Amino acid sequence: MQKVVRFYPPSYDIRVEEVPIPSIQHPDDAIVKITLAGLCGSDLHVYRGHQHVNKIHTCGHEFVGEVTDLGSSFGDQITGRPVLYSKLKIGHRVVSPFSISCGECHPCRQGFTSRCTESLLIGSPALDGAQAQYIRVPKAGGTLVSLSDPSTWQSSIPEAARAKVLSTLNDSSLLLLADILPTGLFAAVQALNHPKLGPIVKQAPWPMFDGLPTLSDPPAAIEKTITVAIIGLGPVGICAAISLIDYCAACKLSYRILGVDLNEARRDKLERIYAAIGDDWKAQGQLKISSSEGAKENIQAWTAGIGCDAVLEVVGHSNALMLSYELVRPFGVITSVGVHSNNQLPFLGSDCYNKNISLDFGRCPARAFFPAALDLLVKRQDIFGSVGEETSLIDQIVGIDNAKESYRAFDKGEVGKVLFNPWK
Repeated sequence: MQKVVRFYPPSYDIRVEEVPIPSIQHPDDAIVKITLAGLCGSDLHVYRGHQHVNKIHTCGHEFVGEVTDLGSSFGDQITGRPVLYSKLKIGHRVVSPFSISCGECHPCRQGFTSRCTESLLIGSPALDGAQAQYIRVPKAGGTLVSLSDPSTWQSSIPEAARAKVLSTLNDSSLLLLADILPTGLFAAVQALNHPKLGPIVKQAPWPMFDGLPTLSDPPAAIEKTITVAIIGLGPVGICAAISLIDYCAACKLSYRILGVDLNEARRDKLERIYAAIGDDWKAQGQLKISSSEGAKENIQAWTAGIGCDAVLEVVGHSNALMLSYELVRPFGVITSVGVHSNNQLPFLGSDCYNKNISLDFGRCPARAFFPAALDLLVKRQDIFGSVGEETSLIDQIVGIDNAKESYRAFDKGEVGKVLFNPWK
């Protein structure tokens, strides 16, 4: 038997219970012994009853662990399938994206791994989660990332140096690759890579399309400064801010970032992190922190009333979406990675038309974003490498028996990122 954290519908009912250790059910399965599991903001949507879940299930979708069993699809002789089917071994350390991906279907081959045709969300009624001592991972050869065999994934880190780099990273840091760091990076990339931001980010004339003539050369009068608001400063929002600053520093792009949150502790956390990073990294711009009430005033002052070039919505609530709409400029971009319920959007099609805004929604393809997220994780160990410090992204590592209290405190904003050690 094993200890697990289970959710009981309809809301606010978390229990630590004993259930059977999972076993191989399909040749593509792997069983992983959990070293650390995460408590994520999206877990709160179920906890609060916003997702209308009606099935008891094991919670959690972020984990690092060790492979203890593999299905018959794995072996040295396997060819024509994702590389882990021939390379993954019992005893390998692994980190897992938060959703299952086969690595073989049309969406996966394009990199859209979060919309795999076989996709299952870990820690949902469809698949028991990682706040446990063991977990069964379907389609493991297309889902897991082996930390024991760096030759199986891409990185800007030279292959010969990857094992040494990984040896310097603790499991609490590596767990951030399961969801929050790729998701924050995804939100930033979706905005920065949007063609509507091209005149600023790339200093390219509009419209940007190969072979399409433009009215003129790139106008010299365009200020190379991007203005972005981030709505929601939990762990994903902080990762989005770090991702934005890193990109702007690398490209020598000036930035103005407004971080917005209702919770004072979250606002203070980002402010402390920003104050602690080196001036050479943040010299290209400025960051301000605001409550939702002061957000419009700040953007008005920054942009003479025009609005943000992009807004990253990381909350998953209609009020946050409405604020995003109010802050974004005409021809601006709203990127939403918050998990939304079944509520209707708080604005109309005519509202979008009248501002020419672009809306980008959805789940991060975390498996595809692993290489870029790892590079950022290694670069910013001052933020992602510690636990419990004033500038740490992770506040606590607790035993699994503390799950009920940890959910309560996280829901109330009394604590930030919490990890569970299921063996503590």
